[in-house]
Amino acid sequence: MPPFALFAVLLASATHATWNLFAKRAAGSRHFVWLYSVGSVALYLPIVLWILSTDRPHWGREQWVALCGTSVFHLGYSLVLQAGYRASDLSLVYPLARGSGPLLSFAGAVLFLGERLTWLAALGVASVVSGIALVAGLIRQPHRAPRAGVFYGLLTGVFIACYTLNDGWAVKELGIPPVLIDFTGNLVRILVLTPFALRGRSTLREELRRYGTAAAVVSVLGPVGYILVLYAMRVAPISHVAPARELATLLGAYFGSRLLREGAVPERLVGAALIVVGVVSLASAQ
Repeated sequence: MPPFALFAVLLASATHATWNLFAKRAAGSRHFVWLYSVGSVALYLPIVLWILSTDRPHWGREQWVALCGTSVFHLGYSLVLQAGYRASDLSLVYPLARGSGPLLSFAGAVLFLGERLTWLAALGVASVVSGIALVAGLIRQPHRAPRAGVFYGLLTGVFIACYTLNDGWAVKELGIPPVLIDFTGNLVRILVLTPFALRGRSTLREELRRYGTAAAVVSVLGPVGYILVLYAMRVAPISHVAPARELATLLGAYFGSRLLREGAVPERLVGAALIVVGVVSLASAQ
């Protein structure tokens, strides 16, 4: 993996785990996805207008299909992830989502996008996924509503794999700027969720007061992290970038166990070591 791609993935991991901490703290909000989507569109609209005015893209059917795909997959991802945070612990839902998503992304990149499978890359993926299973505490660690947490975590992972493959194809093969990929997802979320937000205006005003800071953090860090990942996918194989993102799981598990007091177990140290070994393997794989 090129140094730029590795640096982008590492920085994206830190931003991703941080905004998920704030999303978990706002789990009681019914309209949190709408709130941070509005913030993201407002912040990144000037950049999008500048790109459209300077590049003047001429898109065909494939580009529009890719943008529709990212809209659907990111909408599903956002709603399912937030439902998981309402139902169960961050330290269960987050590692499961981040573990199952890259595994499916790796398989899809090899099977459908023609990326080459090497033994070192396969070893890296296996190490990352095994480490995440330990970090999540699936065997011994008690969790609030574990069945619901497992369900929402795995379903979130499916959406992660879908948007990873779709968006990787969009930036690598179709040449769509990463900023436009992320902006489109946020814009469509607003269009879909606005009618529901307007029906409960009194609730929306109260949630804006209580969760406005958290929504602002997610609206900034969410796009930054994902845009960095998309730039990394432009220069590195998707099957390497997707699992390497899972260094964020270390921070996510730490936030859940320490800051949110969801508990911690010794197996997480072993899991952390396996994740690091896996990321090093992926960074070294050619």
